[in-house]
Amino acid sequence: MPSFDFSRIRTWVFDLDHTLYPPQMQLFSQIEVRMANWVMKELGVDRAEADRLRAKYWREHGTTLAGLMRLHNVEPEGYLSDVHDIDFTVLDPDPLLRDAISALPGRKVIYTNGTAPYAKNVLNARGLEGEFDAIYGVEHADFHPKPDRSAFEKVFALDGLSPDVSAMFEDDPRNLAVPHAMGLRTVHVAPTPQAAPHIHHHTDDLRGFLTQLIP
Repeated sequence: MPSFDFSRIRTWVFDLDHTLYPPQMQLFSQIEVRMANWVMKELGVDRAEADRLRAKYWREHGTTLAGLMRLHNVEPEGYLSDVHDIDFTVLDPDPLLRDAISALPGRKVIYTNGTAPYAKNVLNARGLEGEFDAIYGVEHADFHPKPDRSAFEKVFALDGLSPDVSAMFEDDPRNLAVPHAMGLRTVHVAPTPQAAPHIHHHTDDLRGFLTQLIP
């Protein structure tokens, strides 16, 4: 069981993709294909170059969209609508995860680099609809993505959370650095642990981890 006393936490912030569903469910892989298709069409490059740019922009700018906006003046709304037009039936409902989230005391919020409408589709497919007090997408941060500090500051200010009694759950370790610096408790949710000063806890089983926090 985690040694930190999570009973003091009053706001629980969850990332979405590969955090509230496992990578093997093959949802985000659909988005990656649509991203590459979009880049091929809009930038006039072949598949190999589109995939290279998609990965390069994610690595260097936080999201592929951020790189496209900064380097190619892409308008985000059309891009996001296109890449999120996917099959959500690959996700299975998880009633036990729903129970674990429901049992957490205080506010529960989603913060994703996707959009809020996309997040709602994911939550519906996972059977988690209605469990969260707020859903924040990249649009709420003026399309600045995690891990940008300005994005976190914007979303956390909108939510009004107090960092010292908040925790964040996230699969991308880059996206835990700023929350850690702001005073949140950080939990890395991924199959493989990564040691870093800004990661307080790691789990490859979100449901099991949350269950341990409730007496």
